[in-house]
Amino acid sequence: MAIALHCRRRHRRLPAAWLVGVVLAWMLSACASLPHRDPLNVDVAGVESLPGEGMEIRLAVTLRIQNPNDDPVDFRGAALALSLNDRTLATGVSDSAGRVPAYGERLVTVPVTIPAIKAIQQLVGVARDPGPGPLRYRVDGKLEGGWFGTRRFSNEVELDLAETPHEPDGR
Repeated sequence: MAIALHCRRRHRRLPAAWLVGVVLAWMLSACASLPHRDPLNVDVAGVESLPGEGMEIRLAVTLRIQNPNDDPVDFRGAALALSLNDRTLATGVSDSAGRVPAYGERLVTVPVTIPAIKAIQQLVGVARDPGPGPLRYRVDGKLEGGWFGTRRFSNEVELDLAETPHEPDGR
């Protein structure tokens, strides 16, 4: 009788283990079937001043978003953070919605705020290290597209202000 109970217990565990195996195999195959998407190309296309409140600076940052994929990117909101020399300077959000077409581009404007304390931190940072080193700005953000449609982006640019353009010799 003890042998029969042991067989029944093992028989009851077999379907549970089988079910877990099937679910894991299904999940792995689902991940493998997701399409490969290249990252979006995002550049700052323009910056305009906006009216601010109190001790803050408000800017409208226009982003040029290029989609190097064969499927469009639908979004219903955008978030943006601008950093200068590895310090967050401005953040902003927009409830704008739209579509970046496949192999196309779109301009999206996001209002950002520079709090007074962030501006002071930037000035103190420059005062501490006035060297002619490069100026680095970074744009991090996302286009909100739901559970599997959200697309994050990042772009960093380094400008060497110490380099002067070479004048042609005229020879």
